[in-house]
Amino acid sequence: MKKYIRIFWGVFAAAILIIVFIFSGIAMGWFGFMPSFEELENPQSYLASEIYSVDDQLLGTYYIENRSRVNYNEISPNLINALIATEDVRFEKHSGIDLKALARVLYGAITGQDKGGGSTITQQLAKNLFPREDDPSGIQLVFRKFKEWIIAIKLENRYSKDEIITMYLNKFDFLNLAVGIKSAARIYFSITPAELNIEQSALLIGMANNPSLYNPLRRPAITLERRNFVLSQMEKNGYITQAQLDSLRKLPLGLKYQKADHNLGTATYFKEFLRGRLTTWCKTHQKPDGTNYDLYRDGLKIYTTVDSRMQRYAEEAVTEHLGRDLQPKFFEHWRRHKNAPFVFQSDSAELEVEKIMQSAMKRSDRYRSLKKGGASEDSIKKSFNIRTEMTVFSWRGDVDTVMTPMDSIRYFKFFLRSGLMSVDPSTGQVRAYVGGIDYKYFKYDQVTSAQRQVGSTFKPFVYALAMQEGAATGEFTPCTKVPNVQVSIELPDGTYWVPKNDNKERKGEMVTLKWALANSINWISAYLMKRFSPLAVIQMARKMGITADIPPVPSICLGTPDISLYEMVGAVNTFANRGIHINPYFITKIEDKFGNVIAQFAPESNEALNEETAYLMLKLMQGVVESGTGVRLRSKYGFTNEIAGKTGTTQNQSDGWFMGLTPHLTTGVWVGCEDRSAHFRTLQLGQGANTALPIWALYMKKVYADRSLNITTDPFPMISKPLSVDLNCDKLMIDEPIEEETEVEEF
Repeated sequence: MKKYIRIFWGVFAAAILIIVFIFSGIAMGWFGFMPSFEELENPQSYLASEIYSVDDQLLGTYYIENRSRVNYNEISPNLINALIATEDVRFEKHSGIDLKALARVLYGAITGQDKGGGSTITQQLAKNLFPREDDPSGIQLVFRKFKEWIIAIKLENRYSKDEIITMYLNKFDFLNLAVGIKSAARIYFSITPAELNIEQSALLIGMANNPSLYNPLRRPAITLERRNFVLSQMEKNGYITQAQLDSLRKLPLGLKYQKADHNLGTATYFKEFLRGRLTTWCKTHQKPDGTNYDLYRDGLKIYTTVDSRMQRYAEEAVTEHLGRDLQPKFFEHWRRHKNAPFVFQSDSAELEVEKIMQSAMKRSDRYRSLKKGGASEDSIKKSFNIRTEMTVFSWRGDVDTVMTPMDSIRYFKFFLRSGLMSVDPSTGQVRAYVGGIDYKYFKYDQVTSAQRQVGSTFKPFVYALAMQEGAATGEFTPCTKVPNVQVSIELPDGTYWVPKNDNKERKGEMVTLKWALANSINWISAYLMKRFSPLAVIQMARKMGITADIPPVPSICLGTPDISLYEMVGAVNTFANRGIHINPYFITKIEDKFGNVIAQFAPESNEALNEETAYLMLKLMQGVVESGTGVRLRSKYGFTNEIAGKTGTTQNQSDGWFMGLTPHLTTGVWVGCEDRSAHFRTLQLGQGANTALPIWALYMKKVYADRSLNITTDPFPMISKPLSVDLNCDKLMIDEPIEEETEVEEF
């Protein structure tokens, strides 16, 4: 008997030694990877960089994994209760391994009765932080389970229970690009983790058992059953009452699914614009370890100047005017017209249209893909004329249809595009940025990338030069009268430039500069250009922030240069900011994933005009709204507050503009088609007052209606010094006709 006892204790001791050896070896990394102390302290996890609005709303993320980290106090107690009740009811009592649960699993394995799993939340966290090998063998699986036990114990020693819960919820992949609880709450319910109610929490925790199986988008019925099981576990463990359970289990899933797609959501063009700026910034800025910041992995927080409310109002204004009013009129305007929507007067119109279509084909992704794949030019062209299934844009939503790729190109040519940018006059901070009508289909940014002919919105630069240079001598003030007659300017080659004047009102009379700008009289702009020079006007535009190429020719006074909306808004904002030009900017600061500020931004500024000149220009541009081309802001939209503005319409109505200035916001709007040959055929429909101004009006109506923005209808503030000129033009003598009008042949 003693012999057998010695053998028993010898075997027992050997088994203990083997177990100690195995677990020591696993802990030391002898049997495969084991995370170091540093890796346990800072487990590898890719974090999405987040973009925040000035009103602290999340606008979007840049990511490899769409994971954003939250703190424990930012998580709903309902979610924590649901997790503990379902996955680890003794979570607060164990140190990483639940021996009672393991005994239950062992008993179930022996008896064949499933009594539930034995993994604790900490073990599941260990598995998520340090994933298993692909297709492990039986022995590897056993060793892997032992590793998870050891890692779980180490995690319990390193972190508090609250931290473990938070790490688990931040790490878990809820599918559909919802990595971590912050993304999951936003994607499935369009809320924050702190706002999750009981049934929403139960649904997400139900997914944790098997997210592929309990996917609410693909298997709603079985997901509902799983959610109700979680609710029953919460009732069983005292987190909700029986009455709550009976009520909650009757509710539907209640999803408010918001797909994680950079093509969708708010501020899509703005986020893509920022991506380029931030990518460049990351390449030139290093972390403490000497490596460059990574926009897609380092969890940066980018704080922008955009206001989410104003951004929403701006996007709504574009949709309301273009989608519900202007675009239907454009379709009707071109119905049954040959070569629509292109306007060519020559006999070779069809050839010109074909050139546009062929050029568009070669710029398409389909063409580039086929070309890259080695397809011949003939086969590519043939494929563009074969009917195929596709989804196209419409203002009523995506449309599934069948058409040839060439027909789809022609279809998209019909759509009017738009850009809008709105800035705070005194700070230069951009509050709203709408680069187009739908980023999914129209990716070209009309705010910063596009340069379009600016038309009469350029005229204020000419008038500003006159006010600045003429104020000292009294030669030019808003009330100064000049002859409204045709003007000719001799060019260096000996020919003459003679502009036309579409507005025949008060032809041959003496008119004030205020009336001339209000009614966008070309002859008066040419008169001022002749008085000064193209180079002087260009110099003025440069001071006000215009960097685009401007040829030194007289016709620039009518708006022939191509300039971006971004530069135009920044330039005219100088008038509202007392003559100080500020480069509009978009980011205030960047923080790293720990909340440390790693970059701060401020705008560049310069004095472009004196304070009085800027104020005189505001008064001149108020005439546009009071009685000029922007008068429909009063008559149709009912604005009664002070507004300085300028409409712009380019040749053949290819581009429509409106620049509107108020004491609190400077906003510019552009409307036009992708191709300049596609446009309305009449000035009545195609002028900026009809295409762009209504978007400004709808946007500002919404802004003024939102009291939380504190955007008031106060008048423009007076300047610090008394004016040196009289702005009451009514005191002057009655306009008298000019005795003699000179006829000048136009070249």
